[in-house]
Amino acid sequence: MDLEKLLADRLAQAFSVVAGGPVDPVVRRSQHADYQSDAALSLARRLGRPPREIATEVLGQAELADLCSAVEVSGPGFINLTVADPALGALLSRMAVDTRLGVAVSAAAETVVIDYSAPNVAKEMHVGHLRSTVIGDAAVRLLEWLGHRVIKANHLGDWGTPFGMLIEHLLDLGESEAAHELSVGDLDSFYKAARVKFDTDDAFKERARRRVVALQSGDELTLRLWRLLVAESEEYFLTVYDQLGVLLTEEDFHGESYYNDMLAPVTDELDRLGLLRDSGDAACVFPEGFTGRDGQPLPIIVRKRDGGYGYGATDLAAIRHRTRDLGATRLLYVVGLPQRQHFEMVYAVARQAGWLTPPAKAEHIGFGSILGSDGKMLRSRAGGSIKLVGLLDEAVTRAAELARQKNPDLPEATVADVARAVGIGAIKYADLSTDRIKDYVFDWQRMLALDGNTAPYLQYAHARIRSIFRRAGIEQFTATPISIVHPAEHALALELAAFGTVVTASSRTWSSTGSPATCTPSPPPSAASTNTARSCAPRARCGTAGWRCATSPPESCTRACTCWASPPRTACSHRSSGRWLRPVVTVVVAQIHGRQPAVPAVQYACFFEPQ
Repeated sequence: MDLEKLLADRLAQAFSVVAGGPVDPVVRRSQHADYQSDAALSLARRLGRPPREIATEVLGQAELADLCSAVEVSGPGFINLTVADPALGALLSRMAVDTRLGVAVSAAAETVVIDYSAPNVAKEMHVGHLRSTVIGDAAVRLLEWLGHRVIKANHLGDWGTPFGMLIEHLLDLGESEAAHELSVGDLDSFYKAARVKFDTDDAFKERARRRVVALQSGDELTLRLWRLLVAESEEYFLTVYDQLGVLLTEEDFHGESYYNDMLAPVTDELDRLGLLRDSGDAACVFPEGFTGRDGQPLPIIVRKRDGGYGYGATDLAAIRHRTRDLGATRLLYVVGLPQRQHFEMVYAVARQAGWLTPPAKAEHIGFGSILGSDGKMLRSRAGGSIKLVGLLDEAVTRAAELARQKNPDLPEATVADVARAVGIGAIKYADLSTDRIKDYVFDWQRMLALDGNTAPYLQYAHARIRSIFRRAGIEQFTATPISIVHPAEHALALELAAFGTVVTASSRTWSSTGSPATCTPSPPPSAASTNTARSCAPRARCGTAGWRCATSPPESCTRACTCWASPPRTACSHRSSGRWLRPVVTVVVAQIHGRQPAVPAVQYACFFEPQ
């Protein structure tokens, strides 16, 4: 029931006759008609024929009478398609009685590992963990709904040198007092107290260093205390996940320690493959194509001189385990954009080692930061990180006040339910409805607004619709014919019919570089730390990068472009200069609390090609 695919299939058959072989018709929405294909233009050079002639012949071969009310060739060879109202109505009638709204389960299901959230043991989750957790959860829900086998991987920071000082501090307090302090969720105070002693007390620092050695050597007492720290932290994490309404459970905790026994075999294999090099201070791998500002190759540190392992070794062990042992063909890493270069280097090493070879692939789902009203990183009034629990509690409190204002007679039990659904939903939807790769300003007033593109508006609209159904006595849809007679109805029907296309496209475009046909300006990996993105006005030029915005975007896209301080690399040379590239389409799936269903919203981002 995918209208775009149906049209593409019909045109593909006609193109294959004209071209003598398979051709992707590249059907997409258009401002000149309902749908458009420009495949004749790219085919012209191959066939040595004018594109208009090819397009005309294709339309002569295509069987579109039952789907389209008008077909035409325009411009140099575009094929414009206007869908017939009866065909649209019939499609929507079938969607209305289909529990999946016409979206089929994937015929080529994959095993997908999604690495997200990843808080640190003995530290409280802060606002910086929000985006990874919410975006990762949306990806899990979407891919599972499409029929893929999804493995959730919560890569906790549960190993390393900080645990020496944490365990020593625990011993100083006494196990029972430390366990109580950790159980009440005062993780930050515990960590800060240990850090102060480590920084100011040389004797404590030496004890902490010896404790790290004991931990890595498998000392029984040290391991037991380490497990206490991990267990108390995991219990706290689960309470946050429950409050946030995400799918992560204790079965998904796979921290750094999970890969400890794999580090030596990974190092040995890299050595046997001839990839490991001694840099003097550590055994490293230098992936091709990555250099620092001084032009020198950048390393992935595998094993340090003291025998310890770098974070890169753990990440490589995770990739090796996920592809070899779990059989994953797709690895998604939901981590902030500043980590992009690190993961690109890790992926490069994994490919060199043969652990990430087709069909397996890894993708970095990068995201921007959450900012305060001053345009800087969102922080508390005291200048510290905002605790995630406090942020969620405030959302519920604000939503409760809003509910009481709108309906003073609501019972308090109902107010509590509404407040949780609206408050938590507002935070999640505000995050998901924002362009993933951009920073956004955290704004309570905008998030909780009852109008505009907000969760409260969608929830209110949903409640109103359900109320209409109840009053009309409608419990479920029946296969009632849908008639489309007005242009506004036609436009709305096209949007509804595109649901399957958008959902499927979204499941393939989590990468920060977008789909292969889209060019999002981004800096080279070696310059990532020195480039900062900034928005640009229509017709403005972006420094030396050569990117610009048009006066108005095509179709449903918003006026937008991104500028970088230095020229970006681009793989979009196949598009002629001065044209809008295909829109990046992102489906935002916000799981609203309570009995509300997942709410999909479509977001478009258009980018102009460099000259």
